[in-house]
Amino acid sequence: MKKLFYGCGIFVSGLYFSQEKDSKLNVSFFDGIAVAGYVDHGAFLNFTGPKINFTHKNTKLMMGMLPSLRIKQDQSSGTKNSTIMPTLGVGFAVIYKKIVLQIPFYYNTKTSIDDGSWKPGIGIGYKFK
Repeated sequence: MKKLFYGCGIFVSGLYFSQEKDSKLNVSFFDGIAVAGYVDHGAFLNFTGPKINFTHKNTKLMMGMLPSLRIKQDQSSGTKNSTIMPTLGVGFAVIYKKIVLQIPFYYNTKTSIDDGSWKPGIGIGYKFK
């Protein structure tokens, strides 16, 4: 996981130094994007939060935080979690005009039978702004 974060830092640095006049690096807190998708045998609905993005013509690459609602039926015996849970993920997205393709990562905490781990997902969405 450490290598992933180092790789992301190098990627963002490379984007910053390789800008053309049609390109732009931007940091913001909300971009008007809603995404729905699949992760860890369940679904999610998220809205992009604080992020760093790089824009070139009609395409935007984004890396940021993803305030989300995860929807997953708890299959464990005994006490159960809620089917809909608020959570925060991190992830990457490619936005072309108004269409969004996203790869989010969500953390599942440890349980009595599983260690805590990051779960990748896939989602598609729409940019309203």
